[in-house]
Amino acid sequence: MKRTLFVTALVMTLISLAAAANQKLSPVVNPRGNPSVKNKVNNGNKPQPPASCSPCLFYGGDLNPGEGNDDAFSDENTLLITGGSQTYGAVSIPSGPDASVTGILFNVLATAAFDPYTAVYDIRQGVAEGTGGTDVATGSASITVAATGRTDFGLYEYTITATIPTVTLVPGEYWFNLQPQCLNTLDGSCTVFRQYASNTNEETNAVNGGWQPDSEVFFNSSYFGYTWANWCDSDLGLTSGQCEWLSFGLVGELQ
Repeated sequence: MKRTLFVTALVMTLISLAAAANQKLSPVVNPRGNPSVKNKVNNGNKPQPPASCSPCLFYGGDLNPGEGNDDAFSDENTLLITGGSQTYGAVSIPSGPDASVTGILFNVLATAAFDPYTAVYDIRQGVAEGTGGTDVATGSASITVAATGRTDFGLYEYTITATIPTVTLVPGEYWFNLQPQCLNTLDGSCTVFRQYASNTNEETNAVNGGWQPDSEVFFNSSYFGYTWANWCDSDLGLTSGQCEWLSFGLVGELQ
């Protein structure tokens, strides 16, 4: 009898593991937001952006855990998500002086440590449905990683920041990506590791938050089969509150 029970338990465990292995991965943490919750702009106290946003040219705002439309989008290149995924946030630099950008930061929900501490950065113009527009600057850079103190959906959030060669941007709209890596083959963590770029719903602690246009967050992923798709596309199934703004920032100054 004990042997029968053991074999039965083993079979059930193997079935569960097989089902988990075959479960389709999602490009978002929260596939179903709350359409009854509307995003609002936070007009509270003096903003406190991440410490690495210094001098802080732009910061979109913090993730708002438990708000109802809190979410995070695949932004990763790992041994699990082969080929990688990129989520881009937009900034519209207003008329006037040019902007000098020396760093990019993304707030990221993650399931483990970053390994190695590097990321690929990308700045583009003219992004639209089905097209990545024109590349302005791209490269690889070392990153610093700092815990934000926020958790959501059982994941810890981190601010990853890359210092990049100075890029001068004239007024106009640009899209920015910072894609962390997990490519270490030695301990197996990068075969299960996920990384997601956080959204923001209330622009909490935003600096020049109005520079981020509404609903201009884009997704490009060979792994998930999306080519320059707006996260607000109905095919992706998100509410307008989930896909409106991305939690990221730019280090730099107006010239």
